[in-house]
Amino acid sequence: MTDQVDNWHKLARYDTNMQGELHANLLRNNGITVSLQPLSAMPGMNSGIVLWIQDTKLAHAKRILDSIDTEGATPYEMFDEGAENGASATVHPTKNDDHNDNHDGDL
Repeated sequence: MTDQVDNWHKLARYDTNMQGELHANLLRNNGITVSLQPLSAMPGMNSGIVLWIQDTKLAHAKRILDSIDTEGATPYEMFDEGAENGASATVHPTKNDDHNDNHDGDL
């Protein structure tokens, strides 16, 4: 009989709860049991979080977290990509150059 309380190891610490919860869900989706320890005693405070993993899954969990591409674009950067390329959401009407549309070239 083993004491399962002693089988948990600190895997990672995150500055924001959201980042820690995202990584915890990634591990859970891969069949790894994760325990979350908020770094604030007050609910709703975004002071960070620690992920704890059982020792039998520690190496597997480290491999999964190490495989995350942190150098790629964030979702916010992907949405802002058009702005960087000079694209604009504002529509600027221009003169219609097709004179055969019965509008004499106007909009």
